Amino acid sequence: MNILFLGYNKQETTLIDFLVSRNHDVNNSSNRFDDLSGYDLVISFGYRYIFKEYQLQTLNRPIINLHISYLPFNRGSHPNFWAHYKKTKSGVSIHEIDNGIDTGPIIFRKEVIFLNLKMSLKDSYNHLKMEIEKLFIENIDLIESRKYKVISEDEIGTYHAKSDLPEWVNWNMTIEDVINK
Repeated sequence: MNILFLGYNKQETTLIDFLVSRNHDVNNSSNRFDDLSGYDLVISFGYRYIFKEYQLQTLNRPIINLHISYLPFNRGSHPNFWAHYKKTKSGVSIHEIDNGIDTGPIIFRKEVIFLNLKMSLKDSYNHLKMEIEKLFIENIDLIESRKYKVISEDEIGTYHAKSDLPEWVNWNMTIEDVINK
């Protein structure tokens, strides 16, 4: 497969080397990438840009997004912080990208419960990143073949823009500090 991996690079995720080890050709970029045509699969993980409608229409299959939240909760920016602050489920989700922000059909997700409230937001983020990489690897055959089933979701969920993040947030603060705010 010819795969475009948008977002994190080889130093930030193990998934690029994993895909290469499965004999895929992988092009990686964290920059704005306009031409998505010619790829068998596009994966977004840590990608900072919103896809345009015309980009989505040039593909043979939906872009797969790896999101550090238990969708439909905490769509958008800083989902790890919002899960603790708003006391919603923490977790990771893999979904197809549509016109909205983290609103596409959910194909895999896993709830992650943090028992150590002394863990920093930075460490909890890294833990979620590891969990989503595991979830992706465990389901790679279904992702490649597109033989996964969409998870039906009746809940509306929540959304937060980058500008919603309170000024007092510090990534070294503990989960407990966030909960007590």
